[in-house]
Amino acid sequence: RLDDIGMDGMDLIRSIVTIFKNYNFKTQILAASIRHPIHALQCAEAGAHVGTMPLKTLKQLFDHPLTTAGLEKFLSDWKKYEGGAKK
Repeated sequence: RLDDIGMDGMDLIRSIVTIFKNYNFKTQILAASIRHPIHALQCAEAGAHVGTMPLKTLKQLFDHPLTTAGLEKFLSDWKKYEGGAKK
């Protein structure tokens, strides 16, 4: 939510990870209110252990538009190949 007020929320996650690693504190870092798939990736890269996000954001992690388009094209081509191979 820091992004909503013009701050970079990812900077906070990176700082928290760095501080806890510097002092070898045993903890798990929660990245809360992740609102974009890129932020989920950045939180994981920064070292956050757990994240909370709306269901819409979670679904976006599993459904990239380019993957969907590529899969549709592949399946279309495969159907054409199967039809030609059987003849």
